[in-house]
Amino acid sequence: MPKYRKPTVEEIMEKYGSKIEGKINTSAISQKNYSQSYVKFKGEIGKSFAGYERWANNLGNIIRVKPSKKDEEKIRKQLDSAHLDIEPWQVTSLSVVSFLLVFFLGIFVSVGISLAKGSFENFPVLFFMLNIIFSIFLFYFLNGYPERIAKKWRLKASSQMVPAILYIVVYMRHTANLERAISFASEHLEYPLALDFKKIFYDVEIGKFSTIKESLDHYLESWRDFSPEFIESFHLIESSLFEPDNNRRISVLEKALQVVLDGVYDNMLKFTHSVRSPLTNVYMLGVVLPTLGLALLPLASALIGEFLNYVHVFIIFNLLIPFSVFYLTDKVLMLRPGGYGESNLLERNPLYPEYKKKKHYWQAFFIALPFIFIGLLPLIFQFTPINEVLGLAKDFTFSDIGLNLFKDTSFFGFTQETGKVRGPFGMGALIMGMFFPIGVAIFFSRAYGKKTKNLIDERKKTKQLEKEFNNSLFQLGNRLGNGVPPELVFGKLAESNKNLITGDFFRRVHYNVSQMGMSVEKAIFDKRRGAINMYPSNLIATSMRILVESAKKGLKIAAVSLMSISQYIKNINKITTRLKDMLAEISSDMKSNMTFLAPLLSGIVVGLAAMITSILTKLKLASLGQDAAVNLGGLSGVLDIFDVSAMIPPYFLQISVGLYLIEIIFILTNTLVTVDSGEDKLERIYKTGLNLKKGLGLYFVTALFATLALFLLSALVLGNVG
Repeated sequence: MPKYRKPTVEEIMEKYGSKIEGKINTSAISQKNYSQSYVKFKGEIGKSFAGYERWANNLGNIIRVKPSKKDEEKIRKQLDSAHLDIEPWQVTSLSVVSFLLVFFLGIFVSVGISLAKGSFENFPVLFFMLNIIFSIFLFYFLNGYPERIAKKWRLKASSQMVPAILYIVVYMRHTANLERAISFASEHLEYPLALDFKKIFYDVEIGKFSTIKESLDHYLESWRDFSPEFIESFHLIESSLFEPDNNRRISVLEKALQVVLDGVYDNMLKFTHSVRSPLTNVYMLGVVLPTLGLALLPLASALIGEFLNYVHVFIIFNLLIPFSVFYLTDKVLMLRPGGYGESNLLERNPLYPEYKKKKHYWQAFFIALPFIFIGLLPLIFQFTPINEVLGLAKDFTFSDIGLNLFKDTSFFGFTQETGKVRGPFGMGALIMGMFFPIGVAIFFSRAYGKKTKNLIDERKKTKQLEKEFNNSLFQLGNRLGNGVPPELVFGKLAESNKNLITGDFFRRVHYNVSQMGMSVEKAIFDKRRGAINMYPSNLIATSMRILVESAKKGLKIAAVSLMSISQYIKNINKITTRLKDMLAEISSDMKSNMTFLAPLLSGIVVGLAAMITSILTKLKLASLGQDAAVNLGGLSGVLDIFDVSAMIPPYFLQISVGLYLIEIIFILTNTLVTVDSGEDKLERIYKTGLNLKKGLGLYFVTALFATLALFLLSALVLGNVG
């Protein structure tokens, strides 16, 4: 007899596997490929950070600089939070390589400039020092960039915590399955929290964790130091799965939603208390004090000569101070727990293509160009041959243009000192120079205003709809609870709310259902004709999505879900109103200072600088004649203290001040919008254009009148008027 051999597992699977497969038809089971979904979704939304990943994979591989174990763990957590596919050592290597490249490039350029000028006595010390500062900053910035991305990611994700918990709670009210509830939330949330939820499944599929529970707990641990209420809410949701009584289970789910709502409210209250003092200090140190210090610059430059010129003023007031203000305010804003900012649904609005067009910038450019040209005329006349082409002199006096009041005072005021052209010191050049910053402001104000006008009008309707939506949801829930199907309930509500914005929204849904033959879901969310396109609101989209999904389980469940959403919206409105009340004082102070006090002070400072320069210039001219020196008496000895030719020309000072104001308005407007509304690009662009129009308009008028009045006063005092 042949010897019996025990079959192996592989042989059994090979023999019976096809039969089993045919009987249970496993290929017909629908499964979500979360690995593929996660990678695709990450590729779509991670484009803003793709450049950093590319630089880290290229420059970061030139040399390998391994961070310490403690730093490596810290950087790895930040990279995981930001979903960046690079290693910690690449982050450190990128910062070191960037520092070395910029540092040595600065040395080569500085030495090259010295050799071009003939000796190392002409070594550009200022440029070299700035290069050292920039290279050091670049090292720390790139080394800390993963932390910045992680904070930005966490800031945006924290604003979606409440909708995420709401989606999960509503789903689990009728289906007690945590895995499906998280999947449901990941499909309907926006990034980044949607990506985080997809990664929970991704980590299981690639074998990093064996169960969804382990993957979820690992993800929640990343919020331990930032949002413990989010972790507590998820733990309550998990505990609801072990409740034998259905009413008790639903009560635990509702408690989970309340916990995250209270946590968001408490975090925002803490933020409003902590943000007041830093923002006030930033404004005082970065705006008020520099503006007041401008008044001393003409005298200081006359006293210390070449050690302070308009290049230094430009570097200080248009580079260093604005950057410091931006850096400090950005650090404060990174502490914001979250917000209810711009929705990605905005891109589906029919008016969005008009918002994205570049023609607004071209139109604004051609409107602003004459103003900028007028502002540059003094330099054009002095340093280009255009005056020879037109048959005009490089400079002329007020008498030449018919203003005999100021006699032989130069209009532009250029002077020749040891072969160098200095100036312009003239009043005409200063007044013309005022058109340069106003031209830059007109460009941004016009472009921003035109591109956002229509969408802002639609945004106002959306905000009004959000205010009315709470009561409408209550009515919607009652109608559904009475057995009226969703396809009919929108038409009835449109009639009862005909004079409200909600009536228009429901009417659009009803029209799509009754006339276009759409389902309720398509009537609301269709990319071409959906009603939500005209009212891009995350709040409304969340409410309607939950209505559609819960209605699939029955009208009673849909009614209860809408009641929960109504309570959620009521709490959100309560939080928003309370926060606006607490931030009203600091917001109004910063806005009034930005658009009123700072432009007013800057305009007066420009006038004072013009008067000081005019007086010192006149005194210098008077000292050239013996008779004038005798008339000045004891003051003639003071003239030797001041090197008038080395003063900063008011023309350049004014341009620096104007550009400084524009930069400050950009920075502070972004700060105010973020504090008030979270990350909202549309609102930021609109408010920036509006504040530029107000602030630079006031600055131009104030500077013009202050300059004319004080120049006339100085001319009268010095006896320049007959």
